Amino acid sequence: MKLKTIIVEDEAISRDVLRNYISKYCPNIELLGEASNIEEGYELIQKHELDLVFLDVEMPFGNAFDLLEKVENKTFEIVFVTAYDHYAIEALNNQATYYLLKPISIDELIKAVNLVTEIKEKENELENTILKPKTNTAVGKITIPQQDGFEVVNVKDIFFCKADDNYTEIYFENTKKLVSKTLKYFEDALKENSFARVHKSYLVNVNEIAKYKKGKGGSVVLSNGKEIMVSSSKKANLLSYFK
Repeated sequence: MKLKTIIVEDEAISRDVLRNYISKYCPNIELLGEASNIEEGYELIQKHELDLVFLDVEMPFGNAFDLLEKVENKTFEIVFVTAYDHYAIEALNNQATYYLLKPISIDELIKAVNLVTEIKEKENELENTILKPKTNTAVGKITIPQQDGFEVVNVKDIFFCKADDNYTEIYFENTKKLVSKTLKYFEDALKENSFARVHKSYLVNVNEIAKYKKGKGGSVVLSNGKEIMVSSSKKANLLSYFK
């Protein structure tokens, strides 16, 4: 599929390099425009229905995060491009699909574009269809440690798990339990069942997903009405659970 794309980058040389790499190595990119600052970038985002934005972090009179705060309904994927690797964590927290360091590696650029393509193709494939998880209904039981021992619960009754520092909140249809285990512990314990890590703070039962929303950052709505944010870096993994 063609990815409708723009470049937002204040350095002319960097724009030239990225444009040339895209032209030579990324044939499915349809480049619709370029911007050298936040205001120009915002105008292009408002003008076009985009799939992908290559976005420099540091620009005159602000940065990439200032631009993203202005976008009310972000349905495009973001690939941050910058020389400063200390932005990596903040970038991922702000829903970056991929993170490229300057000077740009051609292999990393191709990898980023392939990932965005995979996400967009799967989103289009699943749109207006009945979601059918590839995995079977979660089966079996899991023990939840308590002060005086442990409780045994059915895995299928868990809707989602939420990180709380070194603890995890386990949510059922109408109740929740606080457990002195990390979210990573439950991610490993439930990896054979249909549980997907959709965000650094959330692990969800895929069979309880009732709706997937592209929207700003992306989210899933569970059968009990709870809406949970999906990190762009986790989208491909989540979408892979569905036929």
